[in-house]
Amino acid sequence: MSLTLQLLRRRGPELMGSRSSTKLLKSRRQRWEVKPSEMANNTLNPIRAIVDGMKLTPNPDKPMIALSIGDPTVFGNLPTDGSVLQAMKDAIDSQKYNGYAPSVGYLKSRQAVANFCSCPEAPLEAEDVILTSGCSQAIDLAISVLCNPGDNILVPCPGFSLYKTLAVSMGIKVKLYNLLPEKSWEVDLQHMESLIDERTSCIIVTNPSNPCGSVFTKEHLQKILKVASRHCVPILADEIYSDMVFPGCSCPSMASLSSDVPILSCGGLAKRWLVPGWRMGWILIHDRNNVFGSEIRQGLVKLSQRILGACSIVQGALESILNNTPQSFYNKTISFLKSNSEICFNELSTIPGLNPIMPSGAMYLMVGIDLEHFPDFKNDVDFTERLVTEQSVFCLPASAFEYPNFFRIVVTVPEEMMLEACSRIREFCQRHYRPCSRDSNDLDQ
Repeated sequence: MSLTLQLLRRRGPELMGSRSSTKLLKSRRQRWEVKPSEMANNTLNPIRAIVDGMKLTPNPDKPMIALSIGDPTVFGNLPTDGSVLQAMKDAIDSQKYNGYAPSVGYLKSRQAVANFCSCPEAPLEAEDVILTSGCSQAIDLAISVLCNPGDNILVPCPGFSLYKTLAVSMGIKVKLYNLLPEKSWEVDLQHMESLIDERTSCIIVTNPSNPCGSVFTKEHLQKILKVASRHCVPILADEIYSDMVFPGCSCPSMASLSSDVPILSCGGLAKRWLVPGWRMGWILIHDRNNVFGSEIRQGLVKLSQRILGACSIVQGALESILNNTPQSFYNKTISFLKSNSEICFNELSTIPGLNPIMPSGAMYLMVGIDLEHFPDFKNDVDFTERLVTEQSVFCLPASAFEYPNFFRIVVTVPEEMMLEACSRIREFCQRHYRPCSRDSNDLDQ
């Protein structure tokens, strides 16, 4: 045996130990360094980013009126129906719904949603329904199943801020297509179509709209579907405000009008039944020509298994809620929202420098600000911040929806509070309004 080999045998374990020690030293961190993930760093709520940066100090002589919160339960004037509460009590008393539900929801509950949402033009079965923790999780799952990092989605502007919050955190680019205030917030179809490319994975359509309160006509929805059809892009339909439309308007589901465009429709109990805290939402899978096939369905099932979604007790009450809530409850809610919207629109329409746009549904009204008449303010954020300081009225600046020089009013407040808020807004505007120079010239002539 050679001398070299003998040395290796004798010192082998020692050499190996030395190498492993060196490797261990290299792999061992020398100091603590725990950082948030890229997803966490990329998650931003535009509303919180703007509101948290505002100096909101109400006038101590005037009680605060918040017209900013999209929660219909805040003021206690819009309780849900007694039949809805009884359904929950019965579900609890049955002791049947204390355990884990399947990740996609109980079959009976999914069938109840399918039966409730089904129509001849867009039939549904239980297998077409995924129950979720509110409509927000439904939107999250829908974006997650359709999009990859590097893809892009088309989102309305102004539009619900959650779409961007979710997409950007996943590495998905957001392209904003314009809504036209002069056409009651219809989609600028030409602009929408110009944004589509080979990486566009879905078009989000919100109808009725948050923040605009607009409701698209059947004809306009058909035009949107034609754009999607031409480019073979599926639609994510956010229809949480479905059926919350004022008398004289109709709001067909997008799926009921689609012959070839596959649609994931997101909805839930939150707004129509006035129980946003119960966190019951759903995805309706409206496939067309087997475009989604089994892969999208299985993808949604897999994603639903990451975190069990909808509350089991609410699932247990769901069939009764959908089937036994009286039509009079819905009618009363809609009547109130329409009345408050008309009060707000009529009051603000007579204030120089403001341009409210009458809604047709949902719970919101958008108001344009002619900033040239309000030189004291730089933008809508400055305007609404000062409105709080001077009048203790908080309206959400539409910059939170990436639509500057507007603000959004939530019309769910009690009527007397709405009237008082409008009176204060009038006083505020009268104090700060200035005629433009051309207006002065017109007066001189």
